Amino acid sequence: MPFLANTPVEKMTGPYARRWWALLVLCLSLLIVVMANTSLIVAAPDMTTDLGLSSSDLQWVVDGYTVPYAALMLVLGSIGDKYSRRGALLLGLLIFAGGSVMGSMVDSTSLVIAARAIMGVGAAVVMPATLSLLVATFPRSERVKAITAWTATSGLAIAVGPLVAGWLLEDHAWGSTFLINVPIAVAAVIGALALVPPSRAEGMGRIDYVGGLLSIVSVGSLVYAAIEGPHFGWGAGPVTAAVVAGVGLAAFVAWELRHPHPMLDVRKFTQRPFSGSMLAVLFFFFGTFGAIYYATQFLQFVLGHDALETGVRLLPLAGAVFLGAVVTGRLTPKLGVKAMVVTGMVVGTAGVFLLTQIDKGSTYGDFLAPMMMLGFAIGLSVSPATDTIMDSFPESELGVGGGANDTALELGGALGIAVLGSLLGTAYRDELTDLVGNRLPAEAMETAKDSVGGGLAVAERVAQDPSAGPQQAQAVVDAVHEAFAHGVAQTSLVGGIIMAAGTLIVLAVLPGRRGFAKKDAEPEAGTAAGEAGVREHADSTA
Repeated sequence: MPFLANTPVEKMTGPYARRWWALLVLCLSLLIVVMANTSLIVAAPDMTTDLGLSSSDLQWVVDGYTVPYAALMLVLGSIGDKYSRRGALLLGLLIFAGGSVMGSMVDSTSLVIAARAIMGVGAAVVMPATLSLLVATFPRSERVKAITAWTATSGLAIAVGPLVAGWLLEDHAWGSTFLINVPIAVAAVIGALALVPPSRAEGMGRIDYVGGLLSIVSVGSLVYAAIEGPHFGWGAGPVTAAVVAGVGLAAFVAWELRHPHPMLDVRKFTQRPFSGSMLAVLFFFFGTFGAIYYATQFLQFVLGHDALETGVRLLPLAGAVFLGAVVTGRLTPKLGVKAMVVTGMVVGTAGVFLLTQIDKGSTYGDFLAPMMMLGFAIGLSVSPATDTIMDSFPESELGVGGGANDTALELGGALGIAVLGSLLGTAYRDELTDLVGNRLPAEAMETAKDSVGGGLAVAERVAQDPSAGPQQAQAVVDAVHEAFAHGVAQTSLVGGIIMAAGTLIVLAVLPGRRGFAKKDAEPEAGTAAGEAGVREHADSTA
């Protein structure tokens, strides 16, 4: 057996013999892409201290990765379909590794944000490539198991990212959380060459670059507005971005409806299995990413756990993801997609509502059940939703399918962190103002209201002030903790209501087992017609 996997999937007469090893490489590639966001959560305090980051700076260190990641996936997935899905994976890993090296070496805020943006571009190439290669490599009978493993890896990364970052930060600077990506990316590149077979779409026509550009403008502007507006006020920039996103979306839909071979056939949204699954992914990650974001901050800033201790305390979430993945793998064939997706969303919604009970006296035990419920919900519902989305695309558009799924996932997560994070900040500031009043100087009060980290930093300065002392400093700490706990409870209430509304919408949109059975009876003819149309278009444009 040759060291390099050179035979394209399209030329194989049977299932690829080393497909499960190939899946390991794809999951490893996915792992570092998701870890790049979750590891930064625990590295943020060290970065803030070392670089002197303001609240706005820190927000864009996080979201400098998110904007290109969300905006580019659909286009880059299509390019991978046309030219080479494995080639896209390799290129994305190299770009990601390059951005990681840059991030580990720079010492200014603007360059860290630039490095994160480069990593986001690499991630936008890698993530849809992993999913399209998975679907292309595995026969339909094994695809559900493979997608379940892929989904479980996403959940694992949520917990492993903070754990690895915490371990590194015990003895190394925050740059090490960037540099750890490099050996993993190199291992994934070698593994991809040896174990992942080449794959690309056959008979694909010209890429719809106009539609691709409109999708980039629409999603990028939407994510920018969602990040900037809630956190820093709806000034000219965020409002303009929101308008551009709306106009761009309308133009995208109009263009795609007229184009003979669109980047994304928007008519798919009239198919209830596809649209229901896309909404499920969007709403689900809105709530879970937002909840994990502020729960992690509570563990660090209020309970006083360091980065490593925080990572260890998130491990039950990863275990719950795998448990949910096992359950959904066994029950989805019996109960159907709708039952599993909606059940998972109900469990996740209940987990978010449990966080409304958080107060300043809460301990890690109060977070354990909600985190495990969120993890179990990820494992239970995301895999069947992703499988349904990918099953809606012909073999020639697997990269686009992966890009659509991943855009919904990333957009939901970005909106969750931005919107719920903004609500958390507002609730925290209002409560802290009520608790502290005018007992702090105006400048110190503004710093304390900026973030929970800023509030604790003010308390440290108060403790060192001879005119104040430890007792007054402890009063500030107590007020900051109480205000942040109040913010978590209030934000969880809103997040839970949004997730509950999303669950009801998905319940109404997703068809029952008969609807899925009808859809499954049609794809052969539909796909054949679609492939014929693609070939006809390719011939006419050659």
